[in-house]
Amino acid sequence: MTEFKIPELGENVASGDVTRVLVNVGDTIARDQPVLELETDKATIEVPSSVEGVVKEIKVKKGDKIKVGAVVLTVDAPAGEAAAPAAKAAAPAAAPAAAPEPPPPPPAAPAPAPAPAATGPARVVPMPVRSAPEAPAQPAAPVKLEGERGPAAPASPAVRRLAREIGVDINAIQGTGPSGRITQEDVKETARRILSSVGSAGAAADGVAIRAARPLPDFQKWGEVDRQPWSNIRRATAEHLSYAWTTIPHVTQFDKADVGELEELRKQFKEKVAKAGGNLTVTAMLVRVLATAVRKFPQFNASIDPERGEIVYKKYVNVGVAVDTDRGLLVPVIRDADTRNITEIAVELQKLAERARDKKLSLEEMSGGGITISNLGGIGGTYFTPIVNWPEVAILGVSRGMTEPVWRRSTSSGRTDEPAEGKDGRWEPRQMLPLSLSYDHRVIDGADAMRFLRWVVEAIEQPFLLSLVG
Repeated sequence: MTEFKIPELGENVASGDVTRVLVNVGDTIARDQPVLELETDKATIEVPSSVEGVVKEIKVKKGDKIKVGAVVLTVDAPAGEAAAPAAKAAAPAAAPAAAPEPPPPPPAAPAPAPAPAATGPARVVPMPVRSAPEAPAQPAAPVKLEGERGPAAPASPAVRRLAREIGVDINAIQGTGPSGRITQEDVKETARRILSSVGSAGAAADGVAIRAARPLPDFQKWGEVDRQPWSNIRRATAEHLSYAWTTIPHVTQFDKADVGELEELRKQFKEKVAKAGGNLTVTAMLVRVLATAVRKFPQFNASIDPERGEIVYKKYVNVGVAVDTDRGLLVPVIRDADTRNITEIAVELQKLAERARDKKLSLEEMSGGGITISNLGGIGGTYFTPIVNWPEVAILGVSRGMTEPVWRRSTSSGRTDEPAEGKDGRWEPRQMLPLSLSYDHRVIDGADAMRFLRWVVEAIEQPFLLSLVG
């Protein structure tokens, strides 16, 4: 008998909910055949088998929450399959006898975690560092605070970063993950114990939101209620946005762009793009505009590393696009958007949106974004204040375009090219697109944000500045 266990699902993904079991007892499965559909905090994925043989027992069912390393099923493996693990286990044991090696040196103190993973080079510059707030009094429990170094702890860079940001020593945490690996939930639980031990009532975070100082009322006193558990994606969204909202000093600025000419071009070329397999939407065109804008304003394609007191400027341009699904908000990423023409972007965006709605989007396809677009124009509304998608520093919100009267100046050719005041012009109905730019005020000043937004507006209003084919 051979066991199949849940493999590593990606950085910072320790568990998931079983949404479907794809095999039955008695089935013959092959290596790499999907056997389970799992909903993690970030996506719904199919888990392929690493073993082959006849399924003898299935140990999970729909609705179970399972962790990395949990046994999913057992198979009656072929003789060669069963012998392989034993052979692999015997090989390392024989190696030391042939060539003994000196004992390894003691583990070094953990180095500062690197900045968020990138798909290309990045430029790092120092930023002013404010004095850190005084640490809370040491609780009675043996929990260290950041700064007391010990042996290296088994934790991913993202978990180490979280521990540093909330002031908990990663080396003092007992991990509950596979092989004692420390998870984000372990870090948060340790922080809760510290805060409760020093009497900070109402300040303990549960990973989703700050707990209320008072319990909720009994809503059933006023009528019938229905309680539904959060999905993993909804819970992860709440946790991520709560963290972004409490960490980033948000500012939002607004403007309008005349999309008359852009809309004419969209209608003119949409069939050509459709033949290439894409859908020429305003969002696809704005991805290209935004990719060019962040090249001219690099502070909008940056991230803050408070541990090192630096701002990381990314030299690659990846643009995230928020997609509304029945399971919650997902943000697939268009990579190297500044090197692609609008047709290529439209094709890629179409594929990613379909994969997101079909629950086939991978974790890698949602990683590495530098700036995000959230377009609610298909639903309605005028303006809104989007929350920055940490660790990014800016997000562009797009609302529904509306026809409005605009006073435009007459030129010598008889055209009315620019809005203006005075008598030398006339009112014209123009389709105006509302834009909302939220940004991290620690990195971006208000004047720079307005220059950036005006550049975006002018690029939209003069689409000849950006070529449709490259």
